[in-house]
Amino acid sequence: MRLRQFVFVAKDLKQAVVDVGATLGLAVCYNDPNVANFGLTNALLPIGGNLIEIVAPFKDGTTAGRLLERRQGDGGYMIILECDDALAHRERIAALGVREIWRYDDDDCHATHFHPKDVPGAILSIDDMGPEGDPNEELSRWKWAGPNWQEFVQTQDTKALTAVEIQCDDPGALAKRWGEVLDIPVESISGKPAVQLDNAHIRFVADTDGRGIGICAIDVLPANKENILRIAHKLDLVADDDQIVLCGVRVNLV
Repeated sequence: MRLRQFVFVAKDLKQAVVDVGATLGLAVCYNDPNVANFGLTNALLPIGGNLIEIVAPFKDGTTAGRLLERRQGDGGYMIILECDDALAHRERIAALGVREIWRYDDDDCHATHFHPKDVPGAILSIDDMGPEGDPNEELSRWKWAGPNWQEFVQTQDTKALTAVEIQCDDPGALAKRWGEVLDIPVESISGKPAVQLDNAHIRFVADTDGRGIGICAIDVLPANKENILRIAHKLDLVADDDQIVLCGVRVNLV
């Protein structure tokens, strides 16, 4: 199972795209008009073989807007995983009592968004791309990123997205829940409970900033750390020598 797409939520999409794109050296590959059905606008930026998506609500009453209010600002929103058979995972996860909040089924794609009250910390989606998709292929077809997202990959500053960090009151218990839902054993990575995906991991830590349960950090493998920090300094986004802040999320340069 592959981490394919990570989603930020922001109040100001234009500014968030500038911050993320300029700092990490990424280019927008697609703006998906279909997210308007959720009351959102968006932009997608390839990061190696993955995608960063930024969404922003344009009307009241959206799930994204409620998260902005609850966590008092921009932050992490979704984790989207790619597998070979999303229908099988949907059936297995439903048997665990996990509700779904959205599904998509077509010959070229199956996707399920699971209820964040049943899998706390983020909206989890498990997708497949039909017979033309391959979670083992770095630049495989990915419906949500448009028809030619691979042409926009920029690796001069940033190589890959390698981890997502979720904070909560009981990291061990939450890791166990995610491990159960993903059917992946929980292990210790750098002393923290985590689930290891094919190309990244999701780890669980205590809430240290008072913003409550949710995504608090991601790890990025830099190709040019000096340039990332130089741009981040100009935009006042540096936290320390190995960390910047984008859309309310700490970004560890590992």
